[in-house]
This record gives sequence, C-alpha cells and structure tokens, in this order.
Amino acid sequence: MDDKALRKVRMTRNYIKYPEGSVLVEFGDTKVLCNASIEERVPPFLEKTGKGWVTAEYSMLPRATLTRNRRDIDKLKQNGRSVEIQRLIGRSLRSVIDTKKLGERTITIDCDVLQADGGTRTASVTGGFIALYDACLHLLRSGLLQEFPINCMVAAVSVGLLDGKVITDLCYSQDSAADVDMNVVMTSKNEYVEVQGTGEKNTFNDIQLKALLATASSAIRRLHKIQRKCLGEDFSYIEDNNRGKQ
Repeated sequence: MDDKALRKVRMTRNYIKYPEGSVLVEFGDTKVLCNASIEERVPPFLEKTGKGWVTAEYSMLPRATLTRNRRDIDKLKQNGRSVEIQRLIGRSLRSVIDTKKLGERTITIDCDVLQADGGTRTASVTGGFIALYDACLHLLRSGLLQEFPINCMVAAVSVGLLDGKVITDLCYSQDSAADVDMNVVMTSKNEYVEVQGTGEKNTFNDIQLKALLATASSAIRRLHKIQRKCLGEDFSYIEDNNRGKQ
C-alpha cells in the first residue's frame, strides 16, 4: 500500500432525515455521523451584531472503540479531549463561512463517532463541512438567506512519521506507533486553518516538517475533490460566489 495514499473515503449525504444537514463520513474503518441543526438565536456575545455562529459538538459512542467508554453524562463532565476536538471542528468550519450572510442564527454540527480507527477529528472536519453546506442550502432554498454564505471548502487529514517514512491518514495502529503525528486543516484556497504537530516519540526537523505539510496538502486536495463530487450540482453555489469576486 502507498504510504501517502488515503484510506478509502466515503461520504453519504442525507444519512438522517431530520437534521438540516446530515452525512456519514468514512475514512477506512473510522465512521463519523455529522448532523447539522439550525437555531434562530446566537450566543449572547453576538446578539444584535447581525452575525451568525457555527459551532460543533463531538462525542464518541461507548462502543466506538475496542472497549466500552463511559458516556460523558455518567462522568458529570465532558471529556477534555472531546472539548479540544470540537473546538477544532468549530474553528475549521467557521473559516469558510461569512457569518454576516448567515444572519443571527446558529448552526451546530454534531459529530458522533460510530467507529474509531484513527483520524476521527479529521473525518469530523471533512464530513462536518458537507453537513454545514447542506444546512446553508436549506436556509437559502427556504428563503431565509439572501446569499449563500460559504465561500470555499475545508477538509482535514492526519500525516505522520513512522520508521522514517511519511504516511498519510493514519489508522489507529499507525497512529499509536508513529514517531510524529500531525493533523492539518486546509481550505480549497490552499490556505491553512490549523496545524497540530507533535513529536510523540521523536523530534522532527525542517525538512521533515516540509515533507509532512506537502503530503498533507496533496491529500487534502484529493479530499476536496471527494467533497465536490459528494455535493454534485449543489457545488455550483460556491462557484457562483467565487465568480462574483472575479
């Protein structure tokens, strides 16, 4: 297998019928359900600003992993890892939306991990974008928006160093053995949203960092193509936005 190849990626739109946007995203054996919900209100700090808000919540089902995890409600507090991941998802999705065009409403993306085999946060960002897109389509087609608020795509991937080699889209066994682990979020304008890189078992140098980023960039471009294919004719709303800026 090519170390720089993505695992098989699948996105199934409208997976759940009730949310305004819903997608099941699969990166290999990792499966995440991303649902978008719209509320006609914003957090207090945005009231009377004319701006909307996009946020995310992330959780892992008790048997998403080899052994059962306790639900957060049983522990009376949210898992610190979940809080960190959902903040990443929210930042990533807000990077591609004009909150003024969204108006004073909130879109929440719930990312529930059904099965975990590495890369749950990157799958959540990538699938969460599709759920957000469909929620915005719902608002536009319902006459609640005058303009489509999303200006480009956003996706994420993990890369790492394992036995001196750069590998892409790490599964759990690779992730747990990697010397260096990195999560990269980029837009379809080839701009970085976030880079999370850690020397888990070893340090890394400038040359390796550049190789990791180049590999991530190439993989994310492939993910953008998958997102575009998933959206089909509906992708034209982004094209129309960009055409108007030329």
